Amino acid sequence: MARASGIQAHKVFKLGKAAAKRDRRNFKFATLLKAAPALPPSYDFDTKHPGIPTPMFANDELGCCVISGRAHQTLRFEDIEQGSLLMITDKEVTKEYFKETGGADSGLVVLDSLNEWRHKGWKVGKHTYRIQAFAEVDRGARAQVRRAIFADIGVGIGVNLPKSAQAEIQTGRPWATTSGPGSSPGSWGGHYVYVCGYTPSGPVCITWGRKQQMTWAWFGKYCDEAYAIFDAKNTFKKTLIDRGKLKALLRTVSKP
Repeated sequence: MARASGIQAHKVFKLGKAAAKRDRRNFKFATLLKAAPALPPSYDFDTKHPGIPTPMFANDELGCCVISGRAHQTLRFEDIEQGSLLMITDKEVTKEYFKETGGADSGLVVLDSLNEWRHKGWKVGKHTYRIQAFAEVDRGARAQVRRAIFADIGVGIGVNLPKSAQAEIQTGRPWATTSGPGSSPGSWGGHYVYVCGYTPSGPVCITWGRKQQMTWAWFGKYCDEAYAIFDAKNTFKKTLIDRGKLKALLRTVSKP
């Protein structure tokens, strides 16, 4: 098991993303897109679906950011499907985290955890929640990122946080610094977040119990992996995603 760096580097903001793992077999999000529609300049899932909380999900104590991000996305998937708020506890998040790490507070490899989510799912209450697929988003293509967010898929991203990001989040400022002291990628450590919105400035993620704005320049420098994640019930906007292509791709993948 690869270990994430800097898990306990901060008293409150714990990290937990190990180095990005690459796999040429991953679906490419670009292959699933319909002709590009005009998108609004800003969009946030939580504005359209008010009342969804942003819990810490134990990420102030453990390096469980990959599972915490999964929990935030599951809340939003189930809000669409069930029309009500799913209750996810810290205990359920930490149980899944330690299950996937083998019991150590070592952080997780995002790609391995996504495969675990797709094949085995994770237990919340009495139900096991699985995803149907995930696809790599081209990190250099802002339009792809925005379309994944607007389609209500959302994007799970891994970032190599610089030390400069600590002061920014502690003082409620956007992640924007890309040069100068403390700006080296990974100088703080690896982190995983769920991105639920965007503005003209850049993506907006949920992390450590709050919304965090980042600039597009910051995203371009520090994001080293990004995935559009498809729920089992096809909760996305059909005007943006080609369901036929998605079904065809799913037929090429072995069933869980």
